[in-house]
Amino acid sequence: MFDKIMLLAMFLLSISVMIALYRVIKGPSIHDRILALDSIGYIIIGIVAVHSIMLDSHAYLETILLIGILAFLSTIALSKYMEGRVVNGRKRDN
Repeated sequence: MFDKIMLLAMFLLSISVMIALYRVIKGPSIHDRILALDSIGYIIIGIVAVHSIMLDSHAYLETILLIGILAFLSTIALSKYMEGRVVNGRKRDN
């Protein structure tokens, strides 16, 4: 029963990635695309967490942490770029 619930969770998370990927491709604005990319990062964290629970392993916890940090930093960098602020010490040329 537990394995079936974990497989269902993995299936639903996979569908969520496909829906967010559609939003990245067809998003009406660049801001929607940035939010969809952020969502994909956190959905992937959920997939890795469910996989870790299914395998009863703690080996993937560092991967979860790394994906979370990268998703957060990429969102911040893209948001600053869209505002026109300085990213990595360089100004954006128009």
